[in-house]
Amino acid sequence: MYRSHHCGELRASHINLEVTLSGWVQKVRDKGFMIWVDLRDRYGITQLIFDEERTPKSIIEQAQKLGREFVIQVKGTVIERTSKNPNILTGDIEILVKELNILNTAILPPFTIEDETDGGEELRMKYRYLDIRRNPVKNSLIFRHKVTQEVRNYLSGQGFIEVETPYLIKSTPEGARDFVVPSRMNEGQFYALPQSPQTFKQLLMVGGMDKYFQIVKCFRDEDLRADRQPEFTQIDCEMAFVEQEDILNAFEGLTKHLLKEINGVDVKEFPRMLYDDAMRLFGNDKPDIRFGMQFGELNAVTQHKDFGVFNSAELVVGIAVPSGNSYTRKEIDQLIDWVKRPQIGALGMVYCRCNDDGTYKSSVDKFYDQDDFGKWAEITGAKAGDLICILSGDTHKVRAQLSALRMELATRLGLRKPNEFAPLWVMDFPLLEWDEETERYHAMHHPFTSPKPGQLELLKTDPGAVKANAYDLVLNGNEIGGGSIRIHDKKTQALMFDYLGFTEEEAKAQFGFLMNAFEYGAPPHGGLAFGLDRLVAILGGQETIRDFIAFPKNNSGRDVMIDAPAKIDEKQLDELHLKLNLKS
Repeated sequence: MYRSHHCGELRASHINLEVTLSGWVQKVRDKGFMIWVDLRDRYGITQLIFDEERTPKSIIEQAQKLGREFVIQVKGTVIERTSKNPNILTGDIEILVKELNILNTAILPPFTIEDETDGGEELRMKYRYLDIRRNPVKNSLIFRHKVTQEVRNYLSGQGFIEVETPYLIKSTPEGARDFVVPSRMNEGQFYALPQSPQTFKQLLMVGGMDKYFQIVKCFRDEDLRADRQPEFTQIDCEMAFVEQEDILNAFEGLTKHLLKEINGVDVKEFPRMLYDDAMRLFGNDKPDIRFGMQFGELNAVTQHKDFGVFNSAELVVGIAVPSGNSYTRKEIDQLIDWVKRPQIGALGMVYCRCNDDGTYKSSVDKFYDQDDFGKWAEITGAKAGDLICILSGDTHKVRAQLSALRMELATRLGLRKPNEFAPLWVMDFPLLEWDEETERYHAMHHPFTSPKPGQLELLKTDPGAVKANAYDLVLNGNEIGGGSIRIHDKKTQALMFDYLGFTEEEAKAQFGFLMNAFEYGAPPHGGLAFGLDRLVAILGGQETIRDFIAFPKNNSGRDVMIDAPAKIDEKQLDELHLKLNLKS
């Protein structure tokens, strides 16, 4: 038996008990006549004491050889600690060691295994197995396990059946690039790793499974950022014989359950917002509604004077920054520089101070008067003491720019509190979006999304105006889930493929298996998929997902720990019937 107790378990009630512990050496303090060792495992830290008056000399000599991260086993007696440590659960006791076994030595780690470490992110990712020993990462992985278990328990209790679907499938157009896998036994042919189990969960509905879920890996070969990985995990769900309202209620229930069980928070309201309103009021389709600063469109009250920047703009739009009039000119200049960064792309920013006496002071005073500024304040909701920040330009670009500024200001003002949770349904997305490069429409979600009832005929006359029977669940400014009511009849699906530019032959080659299944009686169905990595991070009060993934990849999609992706040898290439054509 390597241990009778773990290192976070012993208390004053265990004094005089003989115990066996195993773990890693966290720290050694050698005073010559006495040695203290902090022993760590997944559960906590217990202090060991080696006392020359009570510990055999041979054991003392062994203890003097211990280094950080040595793996050891000790046997001894629980005694009361003379100098207690209130910061750890085992701080009232220590172990008087009678026997020491060094199970494994260790070289000096490249960074300290402490909550606050001296290792940079890239170094810690290279030695991720060491990073996992640190409490922040260890606790994040335990937290993910807890969330995942609650998801399984809740969905199973609601009658959902967990079904696994294949990883080696065929390539289908779903918006991002596929990761492809060559087939050794089928020369010149390739599998693709699934971007989602979309078609399989629809086939399960045709198969009569009725309520399906799966916690599943998905793969997309796309540009990366802090909250995106090439492989990610979804809570994938589908239901048959349902309308949109049934699905919204089902997954509001799951979200309420998680917030209650994981965070102890009761959320009663799940507001609903149209996609068009989200874009108009917040500049993006996943607005953070924990705070205000809604957009105010100012074209009507800014394009009547000789200020060419506003007059030539497709959209002039502003936000009121609470108490922003306290900003110095230097701080405002820093905001202007912030929006002019390449990542944001604005050409500049106009501002207007709302003074406590009811007057206004603006960077464009020579073009506008106090009455004009009063109208700006009314439209943006600015009050005395606030600052109005205004951007202008192309509608799509300027909304994205002001949205980024709104989030940055909210962060600086402490308005994005991680322990507050504000869910929101965003509804009625466009069914199609125009692609300038290919000069045709693409599905905004995927080609199986149903249009809103009664809008199918509109595809013939105004495709861009058709709304999808689709919905996203947003939490604290992050999309945590999205889905739609699916097309379930072959005729409508064929029509959709036609509008997306597929020939009949292309549609059959790509999705013939699904179209054939629809011939055998597909029920009305729909679903939703949560992004588990992002959901866990938000519930854990974090913005990025990496610490909640055991072995994440970096921003280049590399696993720096195992050095992947990597080259394969010529023999493997020959077996796979592949020949490299690399550009020098």
